[in-house]
Amino acid sequence: MNLIKLQIVELLNRHQKITAVADELGLKQPTVTFHMKSLEKEMGVTLFESRGGKILLREPGKALLHYATKINALAAESKRIVQEFGALERGQLRIGASYVPATYFLPDLIHTFSHQHPGVQLSIAVKTAPVIRDMLINHEIDMGIMLTEPFEHPALVKGLIGEDQMVVIFTPDHPLANEAELNLDVLQRSRLVLHSHDSSTRQISDRWMRDNGLEIPSFIELDSAEAIKRAVMLGGYAAFLSRMAVEEELRSGRLHMHSLPDQQLRRYLYYAYNKERHYSGLIHRFAACLNEPTAALGSPTG
Repeated sequence: MNLIKLQIVELLNRHQKITAVADELGLKQPTVTFHMKSLEKEMGVTLFESRGGKILLREPGKALLHYATKINALAAESKRIVQEFGALERGQLRIGASYVPATYFLPDLIHTFSHQHPGVQLSIAVKTAPVIRDMLINHEIDMGIMLTEPFEHPALVKGLIGEDQMVVIFTPDHPLANEAELNLDVLQRSRLVLHSHDSSTRQISDRWMRDNGLEIPSFIELDSAEAIKRAVMLGGYAAFLSRMAVEEELRSGRLHMHSLPDQQLRRYLYYAYNKERHYSGLIHRFAACLNEPTAALGSPTG
């Protein structure tokens, strides 16, 4: 078994065509076929099958794919780490970020980091926090930036950047603006804009409403924090959002907010990396930068 054979397994699962695999690896098609047959001989089982003009992985092939993907990722990482060893002038840094920090926390930081290290190639994958954790575990990214409730995982090392809280937002002329603190009766009568079901914001707000006996008969559902803010600013609606996502509108007075009376609803901004991954100079430098612009988080209280 060698890396070329494992790359072929991974690429066949992706493309399902020998021609596409050969093109990506810069090999001739007979060479790819030779490696496939050689791998099956080494393993003593049939890994591939041809069906409908496509090459598919059989069950043993799918089992091998799980390890091939990790080995290929580690091999690529080892080459990259060695090439950037001892220097911050070049290299590649792959970051995964959940939606709120990717939109409201990272842009200024990335702008500054890129100017300080113009030879470093930065890529950002924007996913939900659970997906970011899976990508870290599978060595698909170097670091994850997540706004989430506290978590632990044996494969991951995490560091706290700051904290955030869920708030209810509304316009200055909304009935909630006349209340010194969040009034549940007024909220019950308000029209709401809620985040989509797969977001952590929606899961937390649903849990909070359920715990406080609130039933909302009708609401608008949107899957973007920016779309939710826009709907609220058009008037008449209230919404649950991360405070980090509305700091600019709060400062300008376009939106007002009330905190939710429950300290359990705080969320935390973490960076995390896989403990088996080499803690390169690039990762170290980026992690050091994460705690420099903490003003972007806003006040954790209020």
